[in-house]
Amino acid sequence: MTDINLDQMRQDIDNIDEKLTDLFKERMEKSLEIAKYKKGHKVPVFSDKREKEILHKVSEQIGEPFDGYARLLFNTIFDASRSCQNNYMAKRSDLADRIEEALKETPNLFPKKAVVACQGVAGSYSQAACEKLFEVPSIMYFNSFEGVFNAVEKGLCQYGILPIENSSYGSVGAVYDLMQNYNFHIAKGIRLRISHNLMAKPGTALSDVKEIFSHEQALGQCGDFLKELKDVKVTVVENTAIAAKMVAESDREDVAAICSKECADLYGLDVLKKQIQLSDNNYTRFICISKKMEIYPGSNKISLILSLPHTPRSLYLAISKFAALGINLTKLESRPIPGSDFEFMFYFDLDASVYSPELINLLSEMESQPETFVFLGCYTEVI
Repeated sequence: MTDINLDQMRQDIDNIDEKLTDLFKERMEKSLEIAKYKKGHKVPVFSDKREKEILHKVSEQIGEPFDGYARLLFNTIFDASRSCQNNYMAKRSDLADRIEEALKETPNLFPKKAVVACQGVAGSYSQAACEKLFEVPSIMYFNSFEGVFNAVEKGLCQYGILPIENSSYGSVGAVYDLMQNYNFHIAKGIRLRISHNLMAKPGTALSDVKEIFSHEQALGQCGDFLKELKDVKVTVVENTAIAAKMVAESDREDVAAICSKECADLYGLDVLKKQIQLSDNNYTRFICISKKMEIYPGSNKISLILSLPHTPRSLYLAISKFAALGINLTKLESRPIPGSDFEFMFYFDLDASVYSPELINLLSEMESQPETFVFLGCYTEVI
C-alpha cells in the first residue's frame, strides 16, 4: 500500500464523515421535533420497543461482519437523542428548588466550629479527619457508624464524619449499606493519609503478641504484615482507637492493637512496629454529613443513590445520560437491597457541579422516575 493510496482513502473517510455529520444534525433536529410532540401529548421519551425494532432492522441491513459495530453506533445515537429530548422536556423538580435554596443559604466559608459526631473513641482516624476539616470541633463519640447517622438525622450533632473508601482495601461497605436508611447530605469530603502502627503495653515484645485487635478495614490494609506473624489471633473490633483502649485496659500482656500513632500517648502504649500498612500511599476518603443540604462555593463533586429496574441495559442507560453531558463518573458502588432477589442500589460519584443547567435538568428528570433517586450532595473533597 503506497502513501498516495492511504492519503486517498483518508480523504474518502473525511468525505463520508462530512455526510455523516450532516445526517446526524438532521436526525437530531428531527429528534427535537419529536420531543416537542411528546411533551405536548405527554408521551415518554424512552421507547424500548421502538429502539429494538430499529436495531433489528439495522443489524439485518448491514449484516456480517459489521452488525455488532452498527448496534454500538446506533445505541450511541439513541443515547444522544434521548439526552436531547430529556433536556427539552425536563420539568423543574423539587430537587432543583432545594438546590437553589441551598446555594442561596449556604455561607461562603465552611464553619470553623461545630458539634461533630465521630465513630469510636479519641485517637480514631475519624477524629483526625474531623480536626482537619474543623479548627475547633466539639466531638461526640458513638460506638457505631449507625450512631453517627442517627446523631445527625436527629439533630444531636450538626455534622458527622464517616469513612467511605480506602485506596488499599476498597469501600467501607457498612457505611454504604446504612446510607439507604437515613436522611442526610454530604457537605464536604476529605482524603486522609493513613499510617497504621502495631501497639502494645510497655514491656510487651512483638514475639509476646498472641492476639491483635483492630477494625476490619485496618486489618485488611495491613494484610501482608499479619501474614508474616505465626500463631497470632486477629480479632475485629468497632474501631482502631477502641482497639488501643481495649489493649490498654486489658489484664493481658500478650495483646496488641493496630491503630494511629496518636493512640500511643492517649492510652500509654508502645509502638512495636511502625507503618505496617500495605502501601505508604495509603489514603482513606471521609465524608462530612449534615441534615440540611449545604453547597459551598466551588463545590465540584456530586454523589447520588439510584435504584434501577432489574432489566437489561438499565445501568448502561443511566450511565449514558451522564456520558452524553460529558460528565466523568469517578465511582460506582453497588450494594444489595435487603430482602430483594439480587437487586442492587447504586452509588455514583460524579465530577460535576450544580451550577450546570443541563445537569439540573437531568437530575430533575431522574428524580421524576419511579425508581429510588437520592441526591446526596454537591461538595468539595480536600486533601
